[in-house]
Amino acid sequence: MKKPMVEANRLSKLLNHVLADAERFPVDVQSLALEYSAQCFPEEPIVKIEEVDICGFEGVLTRHPTKSKWKIGYHNNLRSEGRIRFTLAHEFGHYLLHRALKSSFECTQQDMHQWDGSEQEIEVAADTFASYLLMPLDDFRLQLGTQPISIDLLMHLSSRYGVSPMAAALKWAEIERKRMVVVAARDGFVLWAKSSPSAFRSGVYLASRKQRIEVPARSLLNEALASDEARTGTLPANRWFAREPAGMMITEHVHVCRGYYPYVLGLLVLPDAAPRWEEPDGELLVPVHRVLLERLQT
Repeated sequence: MKKPMVEANRLSKLLNHVLADAERFPVDVQSLALEYSAQCFPEEPIVKIEEVDICGFEGVLTRHPTKSKWKIGYHNNLRSEGRIRFTLAHEFGHYLLHRALKSSFECTQQDMHQWDGSEQEIEVAADTFASYLLMPLDDFRLQLGTQPISIDLLMHLSSRYGVSPMAAALKWAEIERKRMVVVAARDGFVLWAKSSPSAFRSGVYLASRKQRIEVPARSLLNEALASDEARTGTLPANRWFAREPAGMMITEHVHVCRGYYPYVLGLLVLPDAAPRWEEPDGELLVPVHRVLLERLQT
C-alpha cells in the first residue's frame, strides 16, 4: 500500500514548482484531482466531481461500470468550504492510495473504533493524505515561525489553507513543541481532545473516548458560547490535569465555532515539564477530523 504522507508530499512539491505563491493555497483539490489523474493515469482518470444526495455518506469515490473512469461525490448538505475541501482531498487520497483494492469507497462519520482493521487502516490513510496535502508541514511550520500560540494565528492558518479551525488546530497539535492540548467542548463536557507530543509524553491528555470529562467550572470553555469573541485566560493547571503541580497555571485560548452544531474550540497551553513516558492511548491515533465530526453530530 502506498504511504499517504509520501504521496501528499510528492504532490505538494509539484504544486510548489508549478504555482506562484499567491496561487498555492488553499489547494484547489477539484482541479488537482481532475488534471493530475488525467495526466498520470489516463487509462482510469477521475472524470467528474459533483454534489450528490448520498444519505448516510459524506463522500464517495466510485468506479464507472466500464472500469475505465472514476467519480468523486460529496454530500449536498455540506455547506462549509473547508469541510468540502477536506472531503474531496480524502476521496482523492482513496483514489491514489487504494483504488486497486475495490471499486467503491463510501465514507461515513461512523465511529472508527467500530470498523475492522483493514477498513480503519485505509480511512486513517485517506485522512492523513488529506491533512498533509492541504496543510504541508514545511509551509505550516513557516507560518507558525516563532509566534506565540493564539487564536489569531489559528485563524490565519484556517484561512490560508481553506480548512476549518478544528482541522488547523489538530494539525498544529501534531507538531507543536510546547505542551498544548486542543479541546472541543459543548454543554460543559469535552467532545474530543488531542495533545501535542510533548504534552502527551508528560502525561497531559484527556481520554474523552473512555470517560465523560467535564469542563472545569471556571474554564473559559464554559463561558465562550455566550460570546463570538476569541478569549484568553488562565486557570490552575490541575483543574484540567490533576497531576500537574499546585501553582502551575494553564493558558486557555478559546474560539467559538458556529454553525448547525456549535462548539467551543480551546487551545490549552502549559509550561514545559519533564516527560513521564506513558504508554500510548489508542484514541490519540485516529484521523484528524472524522471522530470529532461524529461527536459533534450526536
